[in-house]
Amino acid sequence: MKTSIACVILGKTPETQNKILIAHRAQKGDMGGRWELPGGKVDQGESDRDAIVREMLEEFGESVLVGEQIAKSEFEHKGESCLLRAYEVFFSNDGLEKPFSLTEHTETKWVGFDQIPTENFVDSDLKILPQVKKYIEKNYEGR
Repeated sequence: MKTSIACVILGKTPETQNKILIAHRAQKGDMGGRWELPGGKVDQGESDRDAIVREMLEEFGESVLVGEQIAKSEFEHKGESCLLRAYEVFFSNDGLEKPFSLTEHTETKWVGFDQIPTENFVDSDLKILPQVKKYIEKNYEGR
């Protein structure tokens, strides 16, 4: 079973507080032009945490700290069973003052859960959003 990781990056500044970072994929590949949580595939022999560090450096030009796993889901892609695990990830940069160095995406946005463009969002990520929302409500709301 192939494994993918998703990064749940929570805003920490006044402009991004209570929001998560989503990214718009470039118009290539089978998920091109759709919004998603940042992330990617876990290479053979690689840990989830190492995959997150590698993907965020490759796709955003950012070093990150990886927190705990907060959601998981199984899905099918091109007839193959896949596992998606989501982790809380901490960026030192919010992309507002210093833009991300995007290589696979055309733009990023900080959004609240009610602002997620569900009609144009990657299906596998949509499946984990209820778990992500529950985690955030339990651990961050009211702080």
